Amino acid sequence: MRRPELSRSIRMNPSTFDAISAVLIEQFHVDAGAIRPEVALDQLGLDSLALMEFVFAVEDRFGVRIPEDRLDPRQAGVTLEQLALLLDEAIGAKANGDVVSG
Repeated sequence: MRRPELSRSIRMNPSTFDAISAVLIEQFHVDAGAIRPEVALDQLGLDSLALMEFVFAVEDRFGVRIPEDRLDPRQAGVTLEQLALLLDEAIGAKANGDVVSG
């Protein structure tokens, strides 16, 4: 599986990150102080099932799907910033009528 990579020239959309944060706080009761772009998903205190549910909840909020070959939330080291970038990519592809692939 390919791990999402960060490009120094790409910045996450702050509103995407804010929406991710809201899902974590409202639906998964994660402490707001623990939510930072560099925090890995596996450091949020959620078990593997909750991590999957979290990703589905975020995808539902934006009306997009991130292919499994682009994101496995159980994979160590995947950060909230990487999730936001993948969401931004999927949102952009949806707006252009494209399909996000791995």
